[in-house]
Amino acid sequence: MMNAAASRRAQELAAHGVAYVTATVVRAQRPTSAHAGDVAIVLGDGTIEGFVGGSCAEHSVRVHSLAAIESGQALLLRILPFDGESAPAGASAQDAGEAEQELAREEGAITVQNPCLSGGAIEVFLEPVLPAPRVLVAGDTPIAQALARIAAEVGFDVVAVDGGVPEPAPGDLGLVVATHGRDELALLRGALQAHVAYVGLVASRPRGVGVLAELRADGLSDELLAAIDVPAGIDIGARTPGEVAVSILARLIEARRSGARSPAQAPPPPQVAVDPVCGMTVAAVAATPSLEHDGHTYYFCCEGCRSQFESSQERAGERA
Repeated sequence: MMNAAASRRAQELAAHGVAYVTATVVRAQRPTSAHAGDVAIVLGDGTIEGFVGGSCAEHSVRVHSLAAIESGQALLLRILPFDGESAPAGASAQDAGEAEQELAREEGAITVQNPCLSGGAIEVFLEPVLPAPRVLVAGDTPIAQALARIAAEVGFDVVAVDGGVPEPAPGDLGLVVATHGRDELALLRGALQAHVAYVGLVASRPRGVGVLAELRADGLSDELLAAIDVPAGIDIGARTPGEVAVSILARLIEARRSGARSPAQAPPPPQVAVDPVCGMTVAAVAATPSLEHDGHTYYFCCEGCRSQFESSQERAGERA
């Protein structure tokens, strides 16, 4: 169970719209140092706040937590110690692993073999907590009001914009302009230049063509203009403000579930590396011990492996 300090930290991260993973140990075998109920918070930069086992178990938790943040899917992670049975006779953990080995994958669970783990299996439930996608709704029209109300009910963070030009922020999913002409050009231009995933304009087809022509004359490329959904929403024969709002919401849900995000807003996929000493799979992040050598960055499971690698390179240099 999450303790009071971890709970406060989780609330703080959620309030600031920061993605994180709650990692909870649900089963641990001796001599594993973790116990069922231990909880840690894993941030998007790989930082682990809390305890879910020793450094070797932490690396597996870190790697798969970063993947969970990217996918948005919860995962039961089973970590088994290396036993040599899945490797050729005489092979070491490093030879067998090319690092951590994936032994089994099923819906919602993955079992890996950690060549660094000293003994004792451990199971950790990884639950990503992602900020609600922000949607800017511009205008005080009946359609804008209906969309703001319905979108909030299905989990979007709706920001109503009535006047002024908002600055799209990292993680924004969409901007819907329903102002009937007021500030349309500036709103659309700002969203396109910020590469917001969904940009919708509530307008008739003829007026939409005119708005696109004005933006084109203002220097925006056809490639950018193609991103504007006009008339906004899917064609369901909508007539009332509520029906139009539902058709636009369908587009927003489509963008959300397809993972449509601008390159600037999308978090980079988690990068992993192999410890050249023990063969452990580690996350290539600042929290992982690392060493620059001959123009290459090496990552390690612990300071011991880092020191061993550094010493071996120094000896090699002396022999050369």
